[in-house]
Order: sequence, then C-alpha cells, then structure tokens
Amino acid sequence: MLDIKLIRENPDKVYELLSRRNGDYKYVYLIVGKDKTRREAIAEVERLKARKNDVSKQIGQAKREGKDIAQIQASVEAIGETIKTLDQTVALLDEEIKQMLLITPNIPNESIAIGKDDSQNRELKRHLEPTKFDFPIKAHYELGEALDILDFARAAKISGARFVVYKGLGARLERSLIMFMMDLHANKHGYREIIPPYIVNEASMIGTGQFPKFKDDAFKLYDDRQLYLNPTAEVPTINLHRDEVLDVNALPIKYVAYTTAFRQEAGSAGRDTRGILRQHQFNKVELIKFTKAEDSYLEHDKMLEDSETVLKILNLPYRVVELCTGDLGFGMRKTYDIEVWLPSENKYREIGSISNAEDFQARRANIKYRPADGGKLELVHTLNGSGLAVGRTVIAIMENYQQKDGSIVVPEVLRPYMGVDVIR
Repeated sequence: MLDIKLIRENPDKVYELLSRRNGDYKYVYLIVGKDKTRREAIAEVERLKARKNDVSKQIGQAKREGKDIAQIQASVEAIGETIKTLDQTVALLDEEIKQMLLITPNIPNESIAIGKDDSQNRELKRHLEPTKFDFPIKAHYELGEALDILDFARAAKISGARFVVYKGLGARLERSLIMFMMDLHANKHGYREIIPPYIVNEASMIGTGQFPKFKDDAFKLYDDRQLYLNPTAEVPTINLHRDEVLDVNALPIKYVAYTTAFRQEAGSAGRDTRGILRQHQFNKVELIKFTKAEDSYLEHDKMLEDSETVLKILNLPYRVVELCTGDLGFGMRKTYDIEVWLPSENKYREIGSISNAEDFQARRANIKYRPADGGKLELVHTLNGSGLAVGRTVIAIMENYQQKDGSIVVPEVLRPYMGVDVIR
C-alpha cells in the first residue's frame, strides 16, 4: 500500500509514476481531497473537544453560584452531537481512503523502462546459446505422453482442464527438482527452509496485495472463515511476520519455501492450454527476504543470482529481462524475469520472477523493525523470487535434454536424486 503522506505531499509525482503502468489513476486526486477533508474534520473534533471541556467547566461554576445550567447543558450536548457526527465522517473517510489505497498498485521504480507490455522489457543478459538439434524436436507434452510420465487425459477425468498426473520417472523428476532447489538455497545460499500452510486467510491475501484486486484468481474454500488456497508461497511466507517488529540485527531474514500453488488463471482463457506451462495446481520453490530499506536493492540482485544458479547448474539456456512499467506486477517496484529457452516454442519463456516491493507489502501487513540507534519504527522492505517454478523447470529439462529416440537425459546434478541417468 502506498504511503498516504507520499500521496498528500506529491500527488502529481505519484500520479505520473502510476500512469506509467498505462492505467487511469486520476482517482489519486480524490484520495488527496478525501484526506484533506478527513484531516480538517479531525482538527475540528479536537477544537470542539477543547470547547466542550471549557463549557463543561462552566456548569460546575454555575452550580456553585446557584444559576440555571439548562442552557449550558444544551450547549454541551450540541457540541457532543457535532463531535459524534464528525467522528462518523472521519471513520467513513478512513474506510473510503483505505479501500482506494488497497486497489492502488505500487509506483514503478523510476529507473525501469516505460512500456506498454512484455514486448518492451529490457534484456540484461543471456546464459548459453539456445539448444540446437539435428532431429525433429517434440514438445514436453508429446515427450511426456510417449514416455507415459505425464498423463493429461486421466487428470482431466479426475479434475478437469489444466491439471496433470505425473507418473513414474516424471513424478520422480518433479520431486527431485524440489529437493535439489530446496537443498541448494538452504545449504548454499543461506535461506531458512520452511513449508508453510497451503491455506491462507483473507488478511494474508490483503497483506501481500493479492486482494482485493485479484480476488477472482483465487480458489475460495466453502468455509465461513474466509479461507483460500495458497496462490504462491509469497503469501504465507510474507505473512509469517505480519503485525510484528523484527530484530534489526536479524535482517536480512531469508526464507526458502516450498508449496503447491493454486490459481484460477481467470484471465488466461485460451493461453497455453496444452501441457503444464499454465496449470491450476503447480509446485513452486519461493525465495523471500525481509531487509532494511538501504539494503533491499543489493539483496534484490543477490536473489536474482541465487535463482539463476538453479539454471546454471542444470545447464539450461536462459536470459534475464527487466520488466517495463506496463508488465510490472501489482505490488512491485522493480522485477527481473528469468526466461528459460523452450525449443518447442523456439523462444524464451518465464520461469521465475525476482521482485522488490520495497515497503508496499510491509505497510499493508504492518511489518516493521526498530533501527539500531533506537529511533522510531520503520517498515521493512520485502522481496520475493522464484527459486524456481518447478513444473516449468521440468518442461525446460524435458525439451532441452530430449534425445532422437524420444528419451530424456537427466541433468547430472539430479542423478543422485533420480537414481537414473536417462528417462526412457
């Protein structure tokens, strides 16, 4: 959530930066107006309370002097009614401002490119050349069905479209990747390993910015506690510290979380309908950091390196792009996407996003720390990154390591987990 003070003091700047996202954000000026009315009402309440106290003192004096106090009492009651009305106005304005702020995205970092969509993202670097083949290549879903390690027909029978059953060495490959990623980030990169709940409450979804903007993308449970299936490990892991004051000496706090994620994919009808690229249910390893403001961009770059390491060890071609303003996620100020090479599509596809929300989520979730000098509490900066999306890593391995006979060579680092060198 944006700082109301920032909007109040720099409405034109906030509007200009938000407009780089290509939306209509003129309502920023309505927020300014409502905030002005609210602050004026609060000031008037304070003035009236002081006036009420002064008048109330007159009642005691009048009683001692034997005077009629009816008129003074009526004056006190009138002031009280006015205060009550103003308090109601303030409460209403508070809620209206809060709801407007909750649907307002984060302002883009001024350093990133202004653009309309992902076609205007800026490529930063590449690792390895795209894989070349001297035989007709197959898509992962063709390989998976031929090897009987991915079963879409039975998944559709069990659940519906956009689900898959992993079978045999396909299931083992998925599981091996989870173990490899968790081991790498926990043992080599210093993240603390957690497996959070897969069900989250509404406050958690609001805290990280999924709600109210993207409520249609969530799977809601039939439960009177307003519970939802986790859409990404970012949600439960950021909310580990909701409404907490963190020890400054413990920062940065680093977690690597494994969850199964669930998404409606409400806005993706007709996109990536074949295979496991875009599923309602998928496994993901997520990196989360809580940092001091002055450290967050250094930690952002380190997180990118940690995610890249997964693909480097797997020896997969990829590139890194910096998202332009039009492709930036709702709660983020700056994001790097890691895109892996998929031979069947002859292009790079996103396999991980590494984002810095700065204090946007911390303000919503009320996560703070006290500086070492004992000054006032400050909001932490929150960062999240894929470490990586497991299903998409499976796709990349299957397609880049496919052989002419339809088998798939297992990357060397995964062989101790898999127990085999080749999937055939």
